[in-house]
Amino acid sequence: MHDFRMGDQVELRPAAEEDLLLLERLTWDPQVTGEFAQFGWFDLRQWRREWAENWLIGDDDGVLMVFRDGERLGFVSWRRQPSTPGAYYWEIGTALLPEARGHGYGTQALRLLARYLFAHTTAHRIEAVTEVGNLAARRIVEKAGFTQEGVTRASGWRDGSWRDQVIYSLLRTDPLD
Repeated sequence: MHDFRMGDQVELRPAAEEDLLLLERLTWDPQVTGEFAQFGWFDLRQWRREWAENWLIGDDDGVLMVFRDGERLGFVSWRRQPSTPGAYYWEIGTALLPEARGHGYGTQALRLLARYLFAHTTAHRIEAVTEVGNLAARRIVEKAGFTQEGVTRASGWRDGSWRDQVIYSLLRTDPLD
């Protein structure tokens, strides 16, 4: 499989078995996930089961690891969402280690993922959703070229409360820089 590079900064690679521990930390460890990605405990075997099934890349979803200079920074993910009986779009996300945040790596990773999905699938739309108060994630998505479309009220549940979320999109016809 190809490495999808952007300059010499960040690259995306398929996950390897040794990446499973990092995936678990980035989704379950409150010290690593950050406030806006702590959704409580869920299936603790999820990553390992999906790894055994398809190495974390399937027809309807996938995960690629984010690397810089050979060092793991986190991951990007995508999931197919139906929009009509004959069409779909990708919903994407990213999770970086605390020490990798704030350096532009998330923006680069989302751009690379968008290029990858547009190059290898027929989807015309990529969507990113984040909590209204997650200003860092909103900046990453906006810098990656996504357009804010609106707010869905009380559509996300976290930490005992319903949260408003912001929807962003990137269309195949939008500029990717």
